[in-house]
Amino acid sequence: MRSSSNARIAAILGPTNTGKTHYAIERMLAHRTGVIGLPLRLLAREVYDKIVALKGPSVVALVTGEERIVPPRAAYWVCTVEAMPTNQGADFLAIDEIQLCADPERGHVFTDRLLHARGLHETLFMGAGTMRNAIAELIPHCEFMHRERFSQLVYAGSKKLSRMPGRSAIVGFSVENLYAIAELLRRQRGGAAVVMGALSPRTRNAQVELYQNGDVDVLVATDAIGMGLNLDIKHVAFSGLRKFDGLKMRDLWPNELAQIAGRAGRHTQDGSFGVTGEAPPLDEGLAEAIMDHRFAPVRKLMWRNSALEFGSAERLIASLEERTDDEWLTRAREADDLRALKTLTARPDIAQRLGDARAVRLLWDVCNIPDFRGISHAEHADLLGRIFEFLHETRRVPDDWLARQVKRIDKPDGDIDTLSKRLAYIRTWTYVAQRTGWVDDESHWRGATRAVEDRLSDALHNALTLRFVDRRTSVLLRRLKQRESLVAEVNENGEVSVEGQVLGRIEGFRFRMDESATADEAKTLQSAAMAALRPEFHLRADRMYNAPDTEFDLTEQGGLMWGDMAVGKLVKGQEPLKPVAEAFVDDEAGAEVVQKVQRRLQHFIDRRIAAQFEPLLAMSRDEAITGLARGVAFQLLEGFGIVPRAQIADDIKALDQESRSLLRKHGVRFGQYTIFLPLLLKPAPTRLRLVLWGLAQDFDTFPDSPPPGLVTIPSVADAPEGHAIMTGYREAGSRAIRVDMLERLADMLRGEDSRGGFEANPDMLSITGLTLEQFADLMGGLGYKGERGERAKVKATPPAAAEPEKTAEEASEAPSEAEAPNEAEAASEPSEGTEPAATEAPETMDEDLVGLDVPTGLENAEAPEAASEAANEEPAAEAPAEMEVYYTFTWAPRGRGNARPRRDGDHGKGRADGGQGKRADGGQGKGGKRPSGKGAPGKHRGQGKGGNRPPRDDKPKTYSARPEKSKKVDPDNPFAVLAALKDKS
Repeated sequence: MRSSSNARIAAILGPTNTGKTHYAIERMLAHRTGVIGLPLRLLAREVYDKIVALKGPSVVALVTGEERIVPPRAAYWVCTVEAMPTNQGADFLAIDEIQLCADPERGHVFTDRLLHARGLHETLFMGAGTMRNAIAELIPHCEFMHRERFSQLVYAGSKKLSRMPGRSAIVGFSVENLYAIAELLRRQRGGAAVVMGALSPRTRNAQVELYQNGDVDVLVATDAIGMGLNLDIKHVAFSGLRKFDGLKMRDLWPNELAQIAGRAGRHTQDGSFGVTGEAPPLDEGLAEAIMDHRFAPVRKLMWRNSALEFGSAERLIASLEERTDDEWLTRAREADDLRALKTLTARPDIAQRLGDARAVRLLWDVCNIPDFRGISHAEHADLLGRIFEFLHETRRVPDDWLARQVKRIDKPDGDIDTLSKRLAYIRTWTYVAQRTGWVDDESHWRGATRAVEDRLSDALHNALTLRFVDRRTSVLLRRLKQRESLVAEVNENGEVSVEGQVLGRIEGFRFRMDESATADEAKTLQSAAMAALRPEFHLRADRMYNAPDTEFDLTEQGGLMWGDMAVGKLVKGQEPLKPVAEAFVDDEAGAEVVQKVQRRLQHFIDRRIAAQFEPLLAMSRDEAITGLARGVAFQLLEGFGIVPRAQIADDIKALDQESRSLLRKHGVRFGQYTIFLPLLLKPAPTRLRLVLWGLAQDFDTFPDSPPPGLVTIPSVADAPEGHAIMTGYREAGSRAIRVDMLERLADMLRGEDSRGGFEANPDMLSITGLTLEQFADLMGGLGYKGERGERAKVKATPPAAAEPEKTAEEASEAPSEAEAPNEAEAASEPSEGTEPAATEAPETMDEDLVGLDVPTGLENAEAPEAASEAANEEPAAEAPAEMEVYYTFTWAPRGRGNARPRRDGDHGKGRADGGQGKRADGGQGKGGKRPSGKGAPGKHRGQGKGGNRPPRDDKPKTYSARPEKSKKVDPDNPFAVLAALKDKS
């Protein structure tokens, strides 16, 4: 390309950010036609887009090694330097980054354009000031224009990645190094965009867009950004100061460092540069040189002969290796194309095809295909040889063969490395498709290869973004940085999203971060979520404060629930029945929310305790209860409404009837084994009692409450002391029996001969819901000895012989379960473990008769069975009678807890029945007949109901320590009222 004699040749030199490229574009558009050569495909695409925006796509062409967009009326050509048309005859021509003439790998191409490429009217060379002397010597009539930087460049020293300022670019010189930095930035800063020269323009633009629009605040790049890419960079940090130049590792030259560092600061905004990671701090002199733009001038330009001879392969190689005598030029090192040419001409199958200049030129054109794949030299040469054979034989690359190559690459799946390799491979076929005459349907193959490249580019961009960018964190960082108002959305599942990014879940008034978030992301997500959730927390607190108690619940572990959300827990208070509600609220929600939630929970638990423990609390507030009764009430309060009788036996024995009456008014039942309030045995108070007891005992885990409605439950192994009674049960053997049902059982046992022995009747088994074997184990736990036996099974008594049903009047006189405490207390109220023996008497009996035999009417209970057996006796030849198992129970206490108590009417070791120990079947007990001892004489139970009762006025003397029974009749005790009426009669 030659210019006219009066054409202008100028060099616009200076550091980066001086507007040189912008000036060249303006000058080109001032002409009718123009060509501009740029060092990178990426930069070429950027300039092409700018000119298209100004002139439209119909007049702008883009020509690179892998991309060719040439409209029919193209007037302005944007190209890479290697792809520039040399015979276009344009009015204007420009070469950017002309200092690359000194580059060992590509320098000879730039030098050739410097020496030979010209515009018809104007030629511009843009680059560093270090080229001034070389251009002046080689281009005598060149004009020079020096441009100063628009902004200052300052050295900032070494910085950690975590402290890198916003809008920074981290520069590395290996893929592995870039990936490692990007991974770290993802965890610390939400991610980074990745820009490398090997990326396709589509991938590069997509990554740059991530950075430019603020989705990420850091760019990780190779030295490709030093070649004119215009980005909004405020700081450039070098992660290394050495790079591989194709032959060896070497230190970066000062002018190379300056070229890259100069990307910091755009137009009038100042920039800074420094180092990070393992890169050592820059030498002070080097840093000053970069800031002042002072570098040694270029003294040698890379050169390779462009006047090639194609007569034979040998002559072509010789012309390529020709030397120069120019002191400013030096022969370039052997490039990839020359190396490939030598390899292929050495192959006999290729050499025999090189019979004319056309074949030699064709081979040279094929050798110009870059090694995009970066594979071994031999493999690359094999591919070039295959392509040459096709072109030499058929003048075309076969469609079917090319289709197979493209199809094998067209797979937009896999990781970053796999996609990068496929993208490099498709660039080879894109290059082939761009060459005129190499394929049959150029338009089809250019479109097909371009489509595959686009798909792979998009897939690579997505893979890079997925691996190195946490969009959630990056978006939130940008919003927080811009101090925008963040709006949180909470869906029906409790998922919290801000700006479309799911951050985690809200559980009540606590934010639970997404489990996929790393520890480095946690702080960012937490601050972003809280900034957006504070209004939501206030609204939710208002709704909760106005919610009815029916929406709240208490778990068995002391947790406080609002609906299905855990919003707090109970902690130990100053008093057992006054626990403190602790709210589960994040501190970031604000003190007002915390206080409102805590107040509402405290109101709920206070009302729950007041409702479920109302009888107990009312008793504690009753001022009429004084003295010893007050002490009993206090102990019931401490025991949450249930206290084993043995624990307060002395106090109970000392209570008079008036005191008992005061306590009974509040529902207290004085049982043989337990003092309790029956209303507090219901499931809800039991659950609450176990929680309050667990808090009082400082348990980490509270015992579970038993299933409702069960009379007996298995004993809990390793349960803490007092657990059974707090559940409303008493342990007996391998099971535990509910205390109210235990008292009913005790009432039944009171009418049995526990000395002589008795059998369990169906009523006993019925109320306990146990089998005979289980009942025997239960009785053993209560202090009874059960002897197992077998006998012939007797048929059931005919209905006519059955006991007549009670009359309505008799049934009405029987105490209900609610009244059972009074009936149980009718006897002399023995302590825990007392023998519920035959000496017990109903409350209607005189105190003087307690301890005497009372006929039970059970002496001959087995007589009908004996008569039935005799009447139905079968001949010996018949089958033996069916056998049944039975148990005979006798009082056999084990240890002090089950010791038989001293009772009113007992004196010393004697028995009131004279020690006869009659059994229920009328036989004598094991003790036989013995002296009556010191006990008062009287009839034993074997005498039946008709036994003589001493006159009331002749009461036998008693030595009981029990206080004299009050003459005042208890109005709440129906049996006492009946006794009083009898006395009056």
